[in-house]
Amino acid sequence: MDIATKQTWLKAASAVVIGFGLLLAAGAWPPLAGPVMILADLLIWPMDGLQTLALPETRVFMAISGGVMVGWGVTLWKLADYLMPEHLAAVRSITMTGLYSWFVVDSIGSIAAGVPLNALANLTFVILFLLVFRSPRQAHA
Repeated sequence: MDIATKQTWLKAASAVVIGFGLLLAAGAWPPLAGPVMILADLLIWPMDGLQTLALPETRVFMAISGGVMVGWGVTLWKLADYLMPEHLAAVRSITMTGLYSWFVVDSIGSIAAGVPLNALANLTFVILFLLVFRSPRQAHA
């Protein structure tokens, strides 16, 4: 995969992160919380409708985490735009180090909170970015 294609894929992956962050942040406002309530109900199995996300402390942390995800996605987009063409290895290192750090902390926290399905769901983000930065197999001479 050439650099331009990697840039496109990193921007697409960044857009997924931004979109998910906006979804979380929007869920802080009760009239827009439906999709996040369904996701929470799915992750906190069984699906029983008990996850209302109605408490102010829940909503404020949805806003904070959504904002952090939007900021992370925008940062990744800017890395793709400005640094990737000349510094692919650095962008790969920065992105994957941040991703693995997020994955470990978020997944351990999710397991500690009794929501191990979120740790499993986190793998989708890891796989998404691994696909962006995969390298073609080297031909053996």
